[in-house]
Amino acid sequence: MKIRLSSLAACIAAGAVACPAFALDFPSRKPGLWEIQTGDGTGKGPGAGHTVQQCIDAASDKALRDMGQGMGKDMCSKQELRSDGGKLVMDSVCKIGNTVATSHAVLSGDFGTAYRMESKSTYNPPLMGRAEGASVMEARWIGPCKADQKPGDMVMSNGMKMNVLDMAKNRPKKP
Repeated sequence: MKIRLSSLAACIAAGAVACPAFALDFPSRKPGLWEIQTGDGTGKGPGAGHTVQQCIDAASDKALRDMGQGMGKDMCSKQELRSDGGKLVMDSVCKIGNTVATSHAVLSGDFGTAYRMESKSTYNPPLMGRAEGASVMEARWIGPCKADQKPGDMVMSNGMKMNVLDMAKNRPKKP
């Protein structure tokens, strides 16, 4: 299984803004169908990019953010979010196994039609042989959800469909 090294900074990439708890709240996304492209920013080679589509409503958007907050509480010793000139800036220090990932991300856009996140991370000790990584995520609203979709549905680039909210409900609870 391949892990995109900078995905921690991207949090739940398909959830887009489902990130750890911060003092400043993320803006809500416009309900409907979002197309989310993630990659390493180069457009070539391994990790060059994946595209998913995700159907959301206000409740599922909030649930995805809440899931990210729970993950962040378990993994991150530092989580900061601040507004800077109309952009959101995130800084975090999180543990992935034995590795400490230090990430910096900048989000821009209106969250109603489109947004973009660029992130850079360093890994100490290196994670899967890499000491650093970068990612770019671009999301755009493409219209209402399709007739056969419900909030939380995600269609992966290979056509596989899953509902991330249903998966979270069925996940075993920690003791």
